[in-house]
Amino acid sequence: MIAICVAAMHMQGCQTTTSGTIVKKDPEKAAKVRTQLAAEYIRTGDLDAAKRALDQALEAESRDATANMMMGVLLQQEGSKENMEKADAYFKRALSIDPKDAQARNNYGTYLYQMGRYNEAIEQLSIAGTTLGYEQRYRALENLGRIYLKVGDVANAEKTFKQALTVNRDSVVSMLELSEIFYLQRNIPSATQLYEQYVRVVGQKNLSPRALWIGLRIARANNDMMGMQVLVNQLRALFPESQEYKRYLQLQYSTEAVWK
Repeated sequence: MIAICVAAMHMQGCQTTTSGTIVKKDPEKAAKVRTQLAAEYIRTGDLDAAKRALDQALEAESRDATANMMMGVLLQQEGSKENMEKADAYFKRALSIDPKDAQARNNYGTYLYQMGRYNEAIEQLSIAGTTLGYEQRYRALENLGRIYLKVGDVANAEKTFKQALTVNRDSVVSMLELSEIFYLQRNIPSATQLYEQYVRVVGQKNLSPRALWIGLRIARANNDMMGMQVLVNQLRALFPESQEYKRYLQLQYSTEAVWK
């Protein structure tokens, strides 16, 4: 799954006492205040309240780029076919208003990925990922790398995840993805180094089924049978119905050098 970024917005108090007064005096400020509220509602999962706030924001200032982007994010998160189709227009409007908005491009890229429009997603995320000064640039690169993997472009995926680690050395997504890429390339020393780095950052108790599956395969490649068994036991105890554990059961007696 690739990540949607919701803007970190700081709430500011208003001196006026009625919403109508705010809109009449300063529609741009009214739109920003309501968009800030919507961002908080989206974070807490109150999508209905977020929709009402964004409707008010766009009524006050229809050309507010952030409000349009947030409406796209909201409709995407709701997830119904009708709202997913509506989201596209809001993302496009946000970018037509502010083409330099890297966060809008990142979020639009995740939307396009979800819709299966991979080439368009790559285009948007490539721009966001090369926008210097964008605080979430590493996330755009993580998202881009995952799409490259999805379309089978491993070389560009590897390059992009390395770029993400250059931007943010704690990019756990990149650590895990690269560890598997290197494992499949039989570059076991690099796979081991990145996987161990990933575990140090995330914590042994917080490993997902996929992270455990990657780790046990790397341990096997290192002939670390004890380490492998620890990960197998954790996978079996915590995720017995996972696809990763079922795959382990299929391969546990296989002598193939690389388990896929």
